[in-house]
Amino acid sequence: MLNRIKKIDWLMMLILCGFMVISTLVVRSATHNSSYVGLDIQTMMFYGIGFVVLFLMTLVDYRLLLKGWFIWYVIGIGSLIAVYFFAPEVNGARSWFAIPGTRLTIQPAEIMKLFLIMAVAAVLGRRQGDPLRMRTDVMAIAVVAFVPFALVMIQPDLGNAMIYIFIVLGMLWIGNIRYTYVVIGLGAVVGGLVLFVTLFNSFNDEIKTYLTDQGKGHWYQRINTYIHPDQASDDERRQSENAKIAIGSGGLSGDGYMQGESKNRKFIPYPYSDSIFVVVGEEFGFQGAAVLLLLYFIFIYRMIIIAYQCYDLRGSFIIIGIASMLVFQIFQNIGMMIGLMPITGITLPFISYGGTSLILNMLSIGLIFSIRAHQEKYTMDT
Repeated sequence: MLNRIKKIDWLMMLILCGFMVISTLVVRSATHNSSYVGLDIQTMMFYGIGFVVLFLMTLVDYRLLLKGWFIWYVIGIGSLIAVYFFAPEVNGARSWFAIPGTRLTIQPAEIMKLFLIMAVAAVLGRRQGDPLRMRTDVMAIAVVAFVPFALVMIQPDLGNAMIYIFIVLGMLWIGNIRYTYVVIGLGAVVGGLVLFVTLFNSFNDEIKTYLTDQGKGHWYQRINTYIHPDQASDDERRQSENAKIAIGSGGLSGDGYMQGESKNRKFIPYPYSDSIFVVVGEEFGFQGAAVLLLLYFIFIYRMIIIAYQCYDLRGSFIIIGIASMLVFQIFQNIGMMIGLMPITGITLPFISYGGTSLILNMLSIGLIFSIRAHQEKYTMDT
């Protein structure tokens, strides 16, 4: 057991401790004059649980988990179906199981990310680095990914559905997909986007009426805001513009810790969660944001190094899947705050408040450490 612990990447552990400090401080600042006072204490509690989960996962042989990938996948799909029927509706979506008597929630769509990564890694691992075949490999992975994607879109949760897509794309790329398939896929994506925008513009009123009648008017607002910024609703435009103004007001060094309560930030929803980058930019400025991005860069770089050193390609696939998940979440969360991406409910990894998201991320890092610790005895039969 001690040998396994010694093989932990301690630079990544140090960065995780840095994330914990940053998250606790920023969540505290974002909530200190609101009804959400105390979320910083819960963040520390979630990190404590997360570090325990990380160390336990490091000791578990990841190959045992891979053997049961189909069971994990079925459990994940079952939880996504259950949330649709039994979870309460919050902000027009059914995505969380609430824990009675607390503010805590469990989001199955978050947990499904890791199950999807293991499922795709198991399918890719059968080829052992050989070029992927369209029917038996690429199409099989597409089906595996489409089921959770469709279930999450129904909730609706556009943010996590997009993450599933980028997880699969990253893993297919490292899985040795043929360039002809990439060209075909890109052509299909571009064609699909052009068709979507064309149909959205042609049937704009009908789509707006239908989604509003179905209680999903916020879908229309978010899509319309991104395609036609000049036609955005006052609330959507205000959120986007105020986020950019608040971040810009931080300047080079920021307004100072606990000093960033500008009038613009008061109109930004969830500053402790989805919009937490606004707090970072306003209070710590460009320098603070740059330090955070540098920590992310080093963190992802270490993941890629570990993936490169794996003897077992399945371990490499898992690590790349986790890295793809984190990279897209970082890009999407920051991008939507500075006007580059549409607004979704994606959190900033390791920084935003959120128990399920944080513990899943810590579990994912523990899985990476398990892969690093269990390479020396690798054989294809284990």
